[in-house]
Parts: sequence; structure tokens; C-alpha cells
Amino acid sequence: MSRWIGAILLAVMLAGCSTTPRTFQPADPIAPDRVSHRAWDQIVQAHLHDGQVDYPAIQADGMLDGYLRELNRIDPTRLLERQDQLAFWINAYNAFAVKGILDHYSPMTLWGRYRYFIGRDYQVGGTTINLYDLERQVLIEQFHEPLMHFAIVCASTSCPKLQPWAYQPDQLDRQLVQVAKAFINDSTRNRFDRKLKTASLSMIFQWFEKDFADAAGSALAYIARYVDDPELAKELAQPGYSIEYLDYDWSLNGIPPSPHGS
Repeated sequence: MSRWIGAILLAVMLAGCSTTPRTFQPADPIAPDRVSHRAWDQIVQAHLHDGQVDYPAIQADGMLDGYLRELNRIDPTRLLERQDQLAFWINAYNAFAVKGILDHYSPMTLWGRYRYFIGRDYQVGGTTINLYDLERQVLIEQFHEPLMHFAIVCASTSCPKLQPWAYQPDQLDRQLVQVAKAFINDSTRNRFDRKLKTASLSMIFQWFEKDFADAAGSALAYIARYVDDPELAKELAQPGYSIEYLDYDWSLNGIPPSPHGS
């Protein structure tokens, strides 16, 4: 899948400067102490089953558009605590990713991935941002939290599962560890052959290897923190395992939306 990343990076360079907002000027702003992700929480509670998204149901109930309007009324730089800002941006990414599918963008093809991640802008705090810049320039560069890679969901089967709850600042540490463990110990996403000492990993660990290495020395050492098997954890924390990467399945993580809606 490195080809699509190369194509996206080339497109970004050709586009010139990053569109990542540094300042926000929302109309009719919501005060920082009144920011809530209750609407997003209600949406995912109602329309998810084991990570499978019922896009037609989200399309029909109209709550997502209301939540997106709320995001555009929030200046995330005024959220004083790091946990408030990180939860805000994770929820925003996931909501925008769902909205992209409802608007009939799709990451299933190379051109589709360009359009889905870069070609579609979303409104936040009175300005615009795309999914690519939100992930790279905001979540990665500003927060340096590798656990977020298991929390943001780009509407594809090989992505982490979308959770039936919103990320909340006062629960964020627990929530991030929960989704990391779920993703790392899911044998459809990562597998470990202890006899051959081979780790078959999600492409996420290749694409964002630097984030994991900066945090733990290597991707395998980072994974060792969250595997369920303590003996496997000891092995992964030491040299000796070879790594191969599993093909990434870009098919939709749920029921496709109606072609006539949204």
C-alpha cells in the first residue's frame, strides 16, 4: 500500500502549503466548558454493531449533521487540557470520516483515497481541514500519542473498529488503552508465530513506524506493552522476531449508504 501513500505525499507537495488551521474563529462559538460529544456518543451507540457501521441509519436520522455543526462552533485551541483537545480531535476525525462515506467518497481505490483523505474538506472552528492534515499535522505532530492510531477510523475493514461510544477527556487514557489492546490482539489484524518468530502486522505499524519507535524503541516493543500473552510480550520486547505486513483491506466497514441520500 506504499504506492497510495506516495501518491498522496506527491499530491500534498504539489498542492503547496499545508491547509492545517492554526487559528480558529467560529461563528456563534460554544464556550470551552460547554463542549460536549454527547451527540456523537448517541450516534455510534445507536448505529454500530461490533464495529460495523449502519451508514443508511446514520444517513436517515440526521443527528450527524447537527454534531458537525457543533464542531464548527468550537475553537479547539481554547480547550485548556490536553485530554480535552485530543478527545475533540479523535471524535472529529471519526465523525468526518463517516460524513465522507455518506457524501459518497470512498477510500477503496487509489484515486478514491486521494479524494477521501485530501480532496474533501470539513469545517471545524470556522475553518477547514481534511482528514490527511487532521491526522498528520494535528494528531501526530501536536500530540505525539501513538495510541491515537487505534482510535481514529477511516471507514475501512482493516482500520481499527469504530467504537460505540465517544472519546471523553476524563476517560481518555482508559479508552485509548482499551482500543489498543483490542486492535493488537485481534488476529485478523495482527498475528504472531512463536515457532517461526514472525510477526504479521497491520500496515499501520509500517506507515507510522516512527511514532511507535519514538515511544518504545521499535514497533514490536510498543506492541509488547499491549499483547495479552505475557510470554509473547517478553519475546517481542527482545530482538529476534522478523516482521511481515498484512494486506490492507480498504473495503467499507459496514452497510453502504443509500446512493440517493446525504
